[in-house]
Amino acid sequence: MKHFIDLHEDVGIEELNYLLDIAADMKAKTKAGIEHHYLKGKSLAMIFTKSSTRTRVSFEVGMYQLGGQALFLSNNDIQIGRGETIHDTANVLSGMVDGIMIRTFAHQDVVDLAKYGSIPVINGLTDDQHPTQMIADLLTIKEVKGELKGLKLAYIGDGNNVANSLLQACAKAGMDVAIASPKDYTCPDKYVQQALADAKITGSKVLMTEDPYEAAKDADVLYADTWTSMGQEDEKAKRVEIFKNYQINNELFSVANKDAIFLHCLPAYRGYEVTEDIIDGPRSYVFQEAENRLHAHKAILVNCFLNS
Repeated sequence: MKHFIDLHEDVGIEELNYLLDIAADMKAKTKAGIEHHYLKGKSLAMIFTKSSTRTRVSFEVGMYQLGGQALFLSNNDIQIGRGETIHDTANVLSGMVDGIMIRTFAHQDVVDLAKYGSIPVINGLTDDQHPTQMIADLLTIKEVKGELKGLKLAYIGDGNNVANSLLQACAKAGMDVAIASPKDYTCPDKYVQQALADAKITGSKVLMTEDPYEAAKDADVLYADTWTSMGQEDEKAKRVEIFKNYQINNELFSVANKDAIFLHCLPAYRGYEVTEDIIDGPRSYVFQEAENRLHAHKAILVNCFLNS
């Protein structure tokens, strides 16, 4: 069974490039108005216990463009919200649909869906990882820069699910990756070690630092995410104080390469993790990045459904 849960475990280096090629091809077909109903008659159950704009729209529209259908299932709509087990949910859905995409808090819930079900499972985001976002990010960088290998991406901010997945994705793509976070908010060592292992194969470099300027030096891509993720709202005031020196602004951009670009997985909070003039300026590719979620997710769907 082909799942897309953890980039390190589920996606090989060659397969990563394959996914990017599929995404680029389907984007071109979409722009040209060429139908590509690779998943005609297929159905996708989309479980959401975390709210979403880009993930829901991209997977729902993506399944439609691929000739299939998607069913939106919030935790208020299905019995899992009333205590039905992951085991039972996985078995029931396996008999009715062709795949599951889930966006939730606990990463183990995604793992368990795959363990107990008999259909492909796609991780639409957990507190630990955000792997589907990475395909869109790499596709965007490749479109703008023409290549991935040898480039440097600097992530500035909280060592959260996005940072964890960027470590995995950049190392597999042969990109240097630098993560700058406050001491107590850095990525778990598990993800650093995974990146280092893949970096030995691809020849990339991994840097973990508390200094945003060290991370941003000679970077080709500066990347930010919100300082306060879903479920951390009560920590907002504390986090704003802790991360105030981890803002991406013109001063930080001055140490990056002259043609460096800005990315953000969105939603963004102007004046916090990034200044308005950066995210709304000519160096920002956040909306191209957001659009690429559609094409990246279609590539993931096709790869999982047709290779299971």
